[in-house]
Amino acid sequence: MPRIRRLRYCLWIALALAPAAAGAQDRPADLAIVGGLLHDGGEHDRARVRDLVIGEGRVLAVGPDAARGYRAARTIDARGLAVAPGFIDPHTHPDRYIRADDPLQRRNLPWLFQGVTTLAIGVDGGGAVDIARQRAWFAEHGVGTHLVPYVGLGPVRRAVLGESARAPDAVELARMEALVAQAMCEGAFGLSTGLFYAPQSFAGTGEVVALARQAARRGGLYDTHQRDESSYGIGLLASTAEAIEIGRRAGLPMHFAHLKALGADVHGQAGALVRMIEDARAQGLRVTADQYPWLASGTRLSAALLPRWAEDGGRPALLRRLRDPLQSARIATEMRDNLRRRGGAEALLLTSAGQPWTGRTLAQMAAYWRVDAVEAALRIVRGDGLPGSRPAEAVASFNMDEDDLRLLMARPWMATSSDGSDGHPRQYASFPEKYARYVRGQGVLDLDAFIHRSTGLTASILGLRDRGRLVPGAWADVVVFDPDAYAPAADYLAPRVLSRGVRTLLVDGVPAIDDGQATAALAGRMLRHRPPEGACP
Repeated sequence: MPRIRRLRYCLWIALALAPAAAGAQDRPADLAIVGGLLHDGGEHDRARVRDLVIGEGRVLAVGPDAARGYRAARTIDARGLAVAPGFIDPHTHPDRYIRADDPLQRRNLPWLFQGVTTLAIGVDGGGAVDIARQRAWFAEHGVGTHLVPYVGLGPVRRAVLGESARAPDAVELARMEALVAQAMCEGAFGLSTGLFYAPQSFAGTGEVVALARQAARRGGLYDTHQRDESSYGIGLLASTAEAIEIGRRAGLPMHFAHLKALGADVHGQAGALVRMIEDARAQGLRVTADQYPWLASGTRLSAALLPRWAEDGGRPALLRRLRDPLQSARIATEMRDNLRRRGGAEALLLTSAGQPWTGRTLAQMAAYWRVDAVEAALRIVRGDGLPGSRPAEAVASFNMDEDDLRLLMARPWMATSSDGSDGHPRQYASFPEKYARYVRGQGVLDLDAFIHRSTGLTASILGLRDRGRLVPGAWADVVVFDPDAYAPAADYLAPRVLSRGVRTLLVDGVPAIDDGQATAALAGRMLRHRPPEGACP
């Protein structure tokens, strides 16, 4: 094009666009976050300087200089800061916060100060069936973070079979299937199991498949704390194969909660786990996992050390067995092998708050009481000397190999989780711990991968619509953090210390953290899964 014609053409385009541009500047917005290093949460997105414009709880625009097109009521200068979708935690135990009477407690600060805006609850097979009632309670009382509910095998099985170690008959199985279907139709996102824990451990594969099919028919997910992460029973690899088979037979996506190789007997098996999962994915089965970035798991002494047969019938039956000399001796023998499997009494840090043993190892308490480690554990499991004989048996179990953890972390199907539970620093610090240690420290992941594995990937796994991404139309769950200051403050001896570095956190566009300080907002809600049309009455 000749030079004069080209100039005339450019002038015509500029004049044609001028009125539209002027009008665009008059569009109202609630908030503009400008100049930040923004990652939209997508798998292939790369963090770069972009503006984010928010209105009525949703993202209006994202892009370089996007804020120029809007008249924002408030502008946040995010230069030098990272901007991302609010983090999504697919495996949590936040009940003492989210169900508290105190509205300030229900803000759920341990997760907010990590940058987390959405949590999955009812995990490890613990999710109650009454999803609609729970949603109504949270709508009335308020909660600081969004909640993604599962229906759990534990409550379903207890409602029909109690604590017994037996298979259901046809009528009982139909009742259990109906409970899962009810919960799915009320908005549960899937079926969760904790096959390591009694009484769920008494469920056979076929029973779980039958229940998972009810979730599959309603577009749900199968989430599992698998039957064996170590060498307690069928072993880690056979347990992993069982979980994949459940997903295949039931016909739904399956997700491994806190995938790991737990204990010295299975250290080094992470590579085999990767091969099994990636073979299943190559065959068309949607298999994913999450992982917390700690070398110590968190559990109960009873779960870590007791043989499962001893829990048949629940706690009253367990206590009767412990009073019987022959059965007690058998229990103690099996506990010694489980203690070896866990790395010994020195590897078990007792974390229940306010107890004489808080912050001590099982070995230290055994020495203090002048008994062996098994008897020390049984004193705690029995609740000796506690009001009402209520056990306070939380424990951090140092049982993982870091090479295994890093190998699993690097896989593209591995999401970030906390498994946050009382007494373990993962409740307060998992996302910043992963960033500080494995992004900035060791370079296992880069910033882009860290954000995607904490946002868009998790949203896709859970089936969340319009969350986990910063794209126009999505809900405005947003974290703004200082990449140089974002770090954990909690550790194993001081596990309840809020993390550092989050400057702003929005839940549906409402500030939950503003200029580094928590607000009084309770903008979260229990989210609802929508089954396919015709799947529910």
